[in-house]
Amino acid sequence: METEGPGLFFTIAAFIGGFSLLVFIHEWGHYIVGRIFGVKIETFSIGMGKELFGRTDKRGTRWKISLIPLGGYVRFFGDASAASNPGDIPEGLTEEEKKVCYHFKPLWQRALIVFAGPAVNLIAAVLVFGAFVYLHGVAITEPVAVSVGAEDPAGVAGFQSHDRITQINGQEVDRFSDIARIVRLRPGHTLDVVVEREGREVILRPTIGTKYFEDRFGNRYPYGYLGVGNSDEDGRTPYTQVIEHPGFWLSMSEGSRQMVSTTKMIFTTLGQMILGVRSVKELGGPVRIATAIGEAAHDGLESLVWLLAMLSLNLGIVNLLPIPVLDGGHLLFYGLEAIKGSPISKKAQEAGFVAGFALMLIFMLLVTLNDLQSLPL
Repeated sequence: METEGPGLFFTIAAFIGGFSLLVFIHEWGHYIVGRIFGVKIETFSIGMGKELFGRTDKRGTRWKISLIPLGGYVRFFGDASAASNPGDIPEGLTEEEKKVCYHFKPLWQRALIVFAGPAVNLIAAVLVFGAFVYLHGVAITEPVAVSVGAEDPAGVAGFQSHDRITQINGQEVDRFSDIARIVRLRPGHTLDVVVEREGREVILRPTIGTKYFEDRFGNRYPYGYLGVGNSDEDGRTPYTQVIEHPGFWLSMSEGSRQMVSTTKMIFTTLGQMILGVRSVKELGGPVRIATAIGEAAHDGLESLVWLLAMLSLNLGIVNLLPIPVLDGGHLLFYGLEAIKGSPISKKAQEAGFVAGFALMLIFMLLVTLNDLQSLPL
């Protein structure tokens, strides 16, 4: 029996609420570290464009909700715009005003304020991943091939039952989940796999098979498979340790491990798209994100929280890319300033921001076009 999916208004509401929460987390990172270093914050906005409603607190910060629910910003004292461009150094300030102006803070403080936004997104993801481990436990499965499909890539390459996989293409393998993480992103590739077999080391070179996942829009995405399993014919998993009630620190350690593992997958996928190995049509924009959030919210609170944690991780990583207009672009300029001993010219910074803005505009057009092409006619 099929269950009715989320309606349009529910999806829109879930998207606005969920995405706004991610933006708040990100901007709160900038805000709180700015406050720690004594910077005066003029505006904290969720959304862009015209203010819908807001209030001013006792410190003079205007907290507001704006019309366009895509993004947000923290405006520091002395900023010419919401972007806090490194080259926007105000003139004519008094000594007292300079003390609370972002642009007159030491370089390391400015860098930490910028880094804090993406960092809080990453920390939020770790906390959610860790909380799920704490609540539901964790199964730690050793990377042992209990079963091998004779006609699958593993069987053709010579894998045997009870081979312990230790490396794939130079990447260390500690758990069975590492195998899937590495293999799924490399359909059709021939990989060097190191296994331990009866006390000796064997190197095998399987050519990874290709399967396809189809989303609700009919888009097909390739993924790789090896053809090894961690259970026997009776469904038993002899190399799995189940920890039902992990403590706080183990849970957070597992959450951190999941964050690092997912980050590696994201960078691998981005690299493959840049090199043309994967299609950029796999990128989704606001429509796909909204649909995913709506469906997760419809499935329940846990599904929604998990998806938002994944999106928070993606938001943090993307913002750290060294592209002007993103936080990573600001950090790039600050890195150059540290090497040079003085800020790079305003003209060079403006050129960088124009190029960065153009790149982001092209990206947004691309993912929006992908969204439109995926919609059912």
